[in-house]
Amino acid sequence: MELSSNRPAASFLPGTSVSQAYRRILAWENLLAAFAQAARGKRGGSAVSIFEYQLADRLLEIQHELAFGCYKPGAYVNFYIHEPKRRKISAAPFRDRVVHHALCNVIEPRFERLFIPDSYANRPGKGTHRAVDRLQQFAQRYPYVLRADIVRHFPSIDHGILRATLARVIAEDDVLALIDCILASGAGVLADEYEMVYFPGDDLLAACRPRGLPIGNLTSQFWSNCYLHPFDQFVTRELRCSAYLRYVDDFALFGECKREIWAWKRAIVDRLAQLRLTIHDEATQVVPTASGIPWLGFVVYPDHRLIKARKVRATVHHLGERLREYLAGRISFGEFDASVKGWVNHVRYADSWGLRRQVFRGLRIPPRDASPRPGASAVPSRPRGRLASPA
Repeated sequence: MELSSNRPAASFLPGTSVSQAYRRILAWENLLAAFAQAARGKRGGSAVSIFEYQLADRLLEIQHELAFGCYKPGAYVNFYIHEPKRRKISAAPFRDRVVHHALCNVIEPRFERLFIPDSYANRPGKGTHRAVDRLQQFAQRYPYVLRADIVRHFPSIDHGILRATLARVIAEDDVLALIDCILASGAGVLADEYEMVYFPGDDLLAACRPRGLPIGNLTSQFWSNCYLHPFDQFVTRELRCSAYLRYVDDFALFGECKREIWAWKRAIVDRLAQLRLTIHDEATQVVPTASGIPWLGFVVYPDHRLIKARKVRATVHHLGERLREYLAGRISFGEFDASVKGWVNHVRYADSWGLRRQVFRGLRIPPRDASPRPGASAVPSRPRGRLASPA
């Protein structure tokens, strides 16, 4: 396919010829698969229903825009979540999410072959619980750990550094042009979430560097792994830390010698500065693994795991709200039951039998033909079981 010079004004310029990779992005089979991926778990939403009502026409429209260089992302819808911490979520329009999946379907396998095995976020066959399993395996083998997390990770990601990282693997100009288009659409979305940090060699213009990936985009999750891949290689190859794992912006290094791990921390701070990133320095300490490691909502010990107390309190509140909604007729029993099962599926990866019994004891559901007694509470009582200390 050739792109003539008299096409409409484009938000990106693929050039005069189309690469094989770009052809695969806009192939009908890939777009159809991308729709199914973007719609998974969201079929009840109005955005998905509207798109699906004229599915063929809308996919053809996307295909045409991508083929002729006139694709332009829509505006983000922003909202905040407060668990586990306050974060700004930026949701792209559904049609843009289809494009994100179509792009990642083609380029992600190239990077997947390069990523280290112990990077667990947003990757096939990985995930939260496998990251917890792996951390506990390391805790059983090593006496000390350095656990750290990056300060405001997604708002801090520098577009110039990310673009250069992606270009080392993606050679096709038209694919890079589409990436530039998506990347530019999120510039400034998290500007109010970022506190300027100046690094060695910066001048005043450093504040103008484009940065930030919208939390909520598939591309942001994937590009986060790409951005930190050089750091992963630094830890495993240059520091020669054989017991290292990462989940998004949380990572941990295990070792036998406290002095060596402290030296690793200093090297890590310097290496992350090259990516214009920082860690929570005061909270990043070398500690015995036997004292428990806060990790992805759990506190992990070599021989057992607990749920963080903060997570339990949030769950008690959430399940109480869902029960009230069910009793008021705003949701079905199936929806309430799904919330309970989702929580059980998560906490079963910890030593939580007593905790579960206590939480469920507080969830009192009246008979089908009865209404709650006056003054009766539908809120589960605070569990008195064994909890991890707040973190």
